[in-house]
Amino acid sequence: MIFDDVAEFAGALPNYAPLAGLDLGTKTIGVSVSDAGHMISTPLETIKRTKFQADAKRLLEICEHRQIAGLVLGLPRNMDGSEGPRAQATRAFARNLTRLTEMPITYWDERLSTVAAERALLEADTSRKRRAEVIDHVAAGVILQGLLDRMRNLKDA
Repeated sequence: MIFDDVAEFAGALPNYAPLAGLDLGTKTIGVSVSDAGHMISTPLETIKRTKFQADAKRLLEICEHRQIAGLVLGLPRNMDGSEGPRAQATRAFARNLTRLTEMPITYWDERLSTVAAERALLEADTSRKRRAEVIDHVAAGVILQGLLDRMRNLKDA
């Protein structure tokens, strides 16, 4: 099931189970995972995209292996907040994924997530080659961490 509201998404999750964050690109899918307590996001890997079925199969293998309870997809909005073709493609990916899994899915505004990931990698003095290899799953980590922080604020409110 797809949730547009983070509070509803959080309510659909089982207690104490990790989440996965996705940065969907046209050529790759960055994947990050959280701990079971939803405190911290850790970049995991980058999947090279081929066809939806192969991409989804690899993603669901990761989810099964790590006992993932929900998915967070970065939603690439335009800077004015509108949604363009990339956002439409992300929503289509989520709809297609719901045919293959019962896991709850939500979106997180990914504006500037790649910029934040690039900045973090630069601060860590990561080489240009290494940045190119890891930027997608680090961006997925930024996306997932944003959602985790929001969920924590919901609990505190």
